[in-house]
Amino acid sequence: MADETAKRDEILDRDERRLAELGYKQELARGWSRFSNFAISFTIISVLAGCFTTFPQAWNLGGPVAISWGWPIVCIIILTVAFSMAEVAAAYPTAGGPYWWANDLGGKGWSWFTGWFNVLGLVAIVATVDWFCAQFFVFVFNLWELDLGIINFADMGPNPGDELPEIFAVFVVILILHALINIYSSHLVALFNNISVFWHCVGVAVIIGILIIVPDSHQSADFVFTERLNNSGFSMDMYWYYILPTGLLLTMYTVTGYDASAHVAEETRDAETSAAKGVWQSVALSALIGWFVLLAITFAATDVAAVNEAGGTSLSIFQSAMSEGWAETVIMISAIGQFFCGMACLTSCSRTFFAFSRDRATPGWQLWSRVNPKGVPVAAVLGSCLMAFILTLPALTGNAAGVPVAFFAVVSIGVISLYLAYVTPVYLRWRRGDAFQQAEGWNLGNKWRWLNPIAVAWVIITSIYFCLPFYGPAAVWWDDQFDWNAANFTPLVLGGLAIAIALAWVLGMKNKYTGPIRTIEFDEGMGIKEIDEREPEPPAATPPGAPV
Repeated sequence: MADETAKRDEILDRDERRLAELGYKQELARGWSRFSNFAISFTIISVLAGCFTTFPQAWNLGGPVAISWGWPIVCIIILTVAFSMAEVAAAYPTAGGPYWWANDLGGKGWSWFTGWFNVLGLVAIVATVDWFCAQFFVFVFNLWELDLGIINFADMGPNPGDELPEIFAVFVVILILHALINIYSSHLVALFNNISVFWHCVGVAVIIGILIIVPDSHQSADFVFTERLNNSGFSMDMYWYYILPTGLLLTMYTVTGYDASAHVAEETRDAETSAAKGVWQSVALSALIGWFVLLAITFAATDVAAVNEAGGTSLSIFQSAMSEGWAETVIMISAIGQFFCGMACLTSCSRTFFAFSRDRATPGWQLWSRVNPKGVPVAAVLGSCLMAFILTLPALTGNAAGVPVAFFAVVSIGVISLYLAYVTPVYLRWRRGDAFQQAEGWNLGNKWRWLNPIAVAWVIITSIYFCLPFYGPAAVWWDDQFDWNAANFTPLVLGGLAIAIALAWVLGMKNKYTGPIRTIEFDEGMGIKEIDEREPEPPAATPPGAPV
């Protein structure tokens, strides 16, 4: 026991020393294990969330082929991004993550844009995960005919979209619960993330078992692995080069958020190795488990007409393939997994917001960069929740079919923003070449030479596709039948945010933002010395004739 304690203290001292070398004192509580670090990224990826909630994207835009083949192929490409990020995370184990890496590798301009895209992407992920989680819970509450007095889930109205206010109300409750969990204790979040790994693994196994045993019949392997569907409204001639690529948003949305392992590096023991492995291992395991659960869902989709009529949702597959009781079980397992996912997403978002504010890149940085005596950035947690709440307001209203089209663009915004933040430092590391100082704990050796360019090219291509119209011709901007109720708002919203970030930079932040600010100095001989973070006082005026 004494040897283990000594070894742990040695690791903690090494972590604090490395953080000091990067210019920061230890403020956050460093109580996370290597498994907890992996667990937060695995929880955020959450195959019980993305695979279930964005299933319609692949079903309608590609069909079973986009699921059975699209998922594993895209996951392999995503691993090039994860491996590339992991190497940089090992070299810079700080809470800032991508924006900090971009500054050291490219300068403050790269850091500014990377940081804001990272923050906006994480806020969008918090908003979408918690809203989809609320949608699943409301669906079950409606089946239960639950009446709470304030809200009657058994009587939400016959018109499409009547349930949107109830979903939003449950979304707010979930957001508040996630805030309280994150504020109460960093150790509690780590515990829940550990439980979440168990829930996801066992829950997926239970769901797969139910989908195999309970339904009276299943689709053939020929259907699952060769059937193509096109519910986009575009010509089938566009399938391979347009329709199928847009359906891959299912995979790209699900496998996001693994930068969380880097964002909690300052709270993780042996961060140099743990954060790097947490990034890529969470992607690899999620890719495998997610493929199994998606295959099980697709094999259960025997009533194709009913699924198409319901918009291709996974909920419609569960309802049409089994009894109401079994469907409720599957949906509840998924909803609880989504709850864990949203909690972890808020943790990652708040740590990124805290770190970016600590370096004075956000308005009101003095508030958002504070931590309480327990080492939790409370203001950053609440600020992240507020931004997610504002971003979800468009979900209160929908089109004639009851679909909140404007809010669904947030899915693409989150994916594009996060992946741009991921590959910017990857590109800069690739550009630096052999001059990049690899960490001793974990690195790619010479494999970065081909992994980095694949990662960068893939993100650029998919970012373009996810800004294009998904459903036509009403969603095509230049078509006579264009209708805003069917439009993909992603380029409009994302473009507006990008312009705002660029204007803030040009109009003053290029002079005010200096990149990550060192709060301490580290010298091999003299140790750690804190730097005064207060704004310097102006020098006193020199009296006329006085010697200078």
